[in-house]
Amino acid sequence: MKTQEIVGTAPWAGGYRFLVVTSQYNSVVTDRLLSGALETFRTYGSDVESVSVVRVPGALELPFVASRAAMSGGYDGILALGCVIRGETGHYDAVVEGVTQGLTEVNSRGIVPVIFGVLTTDTLVQALDRVGGKAGHKGVEGATTLYQMARLAGALPRIAGGAPS
Repeated sequence: MKTQEIVGTAPWAGGYRFLVVTSQYNSVVTDRLLSGALETFRTYGSDVESVSVVRVPGALELPFVASRAAMSGGYDGILALGCVIRGETGHYDAVVEGVTQGLTEVNSRGIVPVIFGVLTTDTLVQALDRVGGKAGHKGVEGATTLYQMARLAGALPRIAGGAPS
């Protein structure tokens, strides 16, 4: 018996409706994450009306908006962008754990793909390296992953015998 392989690809994204929720905190980084993601959406064929952007105060607010958006049925996928930089207190660990658990929970519900695009770094320099510097561009990577997962999510119900999306 031949094993069926399903691969999420992202050659073209026309027809998808996406939400990008981004934190305002550390905006020197999150604005660049957002710009990279939006440029990637345009490259893959999304028009400006098919991508909504919601800005929240900080990283801990990302899961709330992602959860509401997933339950709304209005989106094919969600990209959560943020930046948490270690400080002198233990607050960093609490924020990183909270946002990671929250977004993972929303994604695990299986309603729509929720892509984790939250940078967690020790320094601002490390964060900037990840938005177009020597460590690539995590906004671009997040948008590309969202396209791949939206295509994959659209294929899974048909393969599993469920109703098409």
